[in-house]
Amino acid sequence: MFTEKHSSRSFDHDLNQCIDLFLKMGRMAAEQVTLATHALVDSNEEMASTVIEADHQINQMEIKVDEQVILLVAKRQPAASDLRLIMALSKGVVDLERVGDEASKIARMACKLKKEGVSPRGYSEVQHLSNQVRVMLLDALDAFNRMDPEQAFMVLQSDEVVNEEYQSASRSLMTYVMEDSRHVSKVINILWVLRALERVGDHARNIAELVIYCTSGKDVRHTDFVTVEQAVQEASNNIAARTNTNSGD
Repeated sequence: MFTEKHSSRSFDHDLNQCIDLFLKMGRMAAEQVTLATHALVDSNEEMASTVIEADHQINQMEIKVDEQVILLVAKRQPAASDLRLIMALSKGVVDLERVGDEASKIARMACKLKKEGVSPRGYSEVQHLSNQVRVMLLDALDAFNRMDPEQAFMVLQSDEVVNEEYQSASRSLMTYVMEDSRHVSKVINILWVLRALERVGDHARNIAELVIYCTSGKDVRHTDFVTVEQAVQEASNNIAARTNTNSGD
């Protein structure tokens, strides 16, 4: 991944260790979302329990990343680009922990539906949305690993699609329960699962925005796509210029 070379090799080593743990935590959180979805769709209470228990491990990884971030700031003197990256790690790890929380929520809903009986509708929508947000999260992590603003922008675009599909699925299920109220509680549980998955997409988007921040120096939260695209283009131009300079050395 791109970072400016620091004068201290030990700093680079510590920073890379922190990044590796962050990425490991992210991939684990993505896997937990997938397992929780399978537990729901397959009515597998044992798998759901495994996901719930694994949330503790994700929480411990968050604490470890936080500790490493504090040490990097307190004991070193990071350059501007490194400081942005360290702050991005500090913010991004919160999103990853919350992805783990959402996976745990889905797993708990799987257990609840196992006891109450399956919902007559919504499982195909859950599976579809789960696949989408998993890809989004992994793409966001890959963009973070490579500091690729263009891939990060694609994640932001994907989040728009996920939001639209979430709204469409929610409207469809609400219409169903209005027409047939016999399974209201079960369908509402599915709606909560869809909401959790939509939130996973939001967390993936947040991580992608951090990539754009690291590479452009601009905070693109709560801005329109035109502004974000301009920041991405500037970041890409800067990376290209830096690459050309390095290759000429």
